[in-house]
Amino acid sequence: MLGWDPGKVSNIEHGKVRASEIDIVQYLGRCGRPQTFIEDFLNRYRLAFDNYFVQVPTNLRTVTMAESSADKITSYNMTSIPGLLQSEEYATALIEACGTIAPDEIEAHVRFRMERQAILRRPDRPQCTFYIHENALRLKVGSDEVMEDQLMKLLFHTHVIRIVSAASGAAGAFTGPYVLWEWEKRSPVAYTESDLAMVFVQDLPGVKHCKSIFKHLDALALRSGSPGEFHPWAPTDPGVTVSRHRALVTLVTRRAGPKLPRSSARTCGGVAA
Repeated sequence: MLGWDPGKVSNIEHGKVRASEIDIVQYLGRCGRPQTFIEDFLNRYRLAFDNYFVQVPTNLRTVTMAESSADKITSYNMTSIPGLLQSEEYATALIEACGTIAPDEIEAHVRFRMERQAILRRPDRPQCTFYIHENALRLKVGSDEVMEDQLMKLLFHTHVIRIVSAASGAAGAFTGPYVLWEWEKRSPVAYTESDLAMVFVQDLPGVKHCKSIFKHLDALALRSGSPGEFHPWAPTDPGVTVSRHRALVTLVTRRAGPKLPRSSARTCGGVAA
């Protein structure tokens, strides 16, 4: 439509080459996009090829785009359940407890987090592995009922969960959550976050370091038939209900089952974020 070679259009649309800002303005203008859209797109596109770029925690557009397009997602969480596996009640209680989101905005944030989980229900869903530290399972978020429901929800995802036992000590404890998004025809992107910022890493050494962390966790995390390495609460511990204890034990021991194929893996509704 601009007299461009079809190969040029394809390479730009798939991110294989970096288009000039003039090309972008011409292309989007020809597509009928308004000036405000073009300016916003240019602001984001300038960051797209940076080795490291940072966004505020409330801007989840880039995270959502990466999750929805990735062929493979690997994550590690030490203090909370991954966002893609959280129940609505758990997510609400967690956001309320953190106190970083205005009360009148919590409902919208929780709804958006639940909508992101739709990728796990797609026929072509990404291949996922969630490394969850035992501390995240032990940490009480909300009421006992909220925790019991959250652990039961995880039981529908045991084929993609690897638990990192507290018995592994410092070897299984990392300073923050990590996510690695991988694509068949694109370079992978590593990600970490805090209450202050979200960091996206496209730098090759940084991505390799993230892969080495997950390789380390793969060797460390519990495998099928290893519940003896895990020491959950005793059902008589103060404040811990019997059903919550049983759900946690089942979450570990059910790892012995076979991994389900992606086309028929059982999931229920529902990155670190």
